[in-house]
Amino acid sequence: MRKTVVALSALALFSTACGAAGGDAEGAADDGAGAPRTLTVFAAASLTESFGALEKRFEAEHPGVDVTLNLGASSKLAQQIDEGAAADVFASADEKNMEKVTAAGRADGEPAVFATNTLTIAVPPGNPKGVRGFADLAQPGLTLVVCAPQVPCGSAAETVEKSAGVALTPVSEEQDVKGVLAKVQAGEADAGLVYVTDATSAAGKVEKIDFPEAAGAVNRYPIAVLTDAPQADLAREFTEFVRGAAGTEELGKVGFGRP
Repeated sequence: MRKTVVALSALALFSTACGAAGGDAEGAADDGAGAPRTLTVFAAASLTESFGALEKRFEAEHPGVDVTLNLGASSKLAQQIDEGAAADVFASADEKNMEKVTAAGRADGEPAVFATNTLTIAVPPGNPKGVRGFADLAQPGLTLVVCAPQVPCGSAAETVEKSAGVALTPVSEEQDVKGVLAKVQAGEADAGLVYVTDATSAAGKVEKIDFPEAAGAVNRYPIAVLTDAPQADLAREFTEFVRGAAGTEELGKVGFGRP
């Protein structure tokens, strides 16, 4: 009889210990402390350098967080979001494409404008065609590249073209501003209309020709947390990070204006 009682007592103690250990393991799993998290940010191509720097700074302040940037034309990104792409944050190069996302019910709350940008002319080093202003882009024999009309930088180019009364005849219309810049850098174009920030980031590879008419087409960049964001709380932190001191610093380095 004594042996049976001892055996049952030992079994009870073993079960209790296992239960406690199991509870601790489940608690650690439920707690999620230190568990890796991925924050997916859809951002305009013109934000490549600035958001690349902010990605590293945000990750440094948030151990275990991996910021994944999906960079491209704002129009294309807005389309992907409207079609149900899983993302946490959208940063557009214009308000028009953000409005599409908002109208589709994909923006969680009111988007906030965090930066401004204007166009400039990018030319190869040495400016072989002697471009001095916007009107020079219409001169015969000049190979010009611009963004497609549905892209924010292309829409801005059309606005300037109309207000300046200058008819441009580009040889190609690229899907984002980086495509325009790449053709100028490769020597495939004598000039390209890009953002001030892109030309600044490519200093030494292209020369920047500012023109006063650009002031008539200022792009405002909004950012928003997306509805059903997998990492909603983290997304809100990132948007505040972009709008705060870190964002001001990194965006300012390449020439973005503040709203």
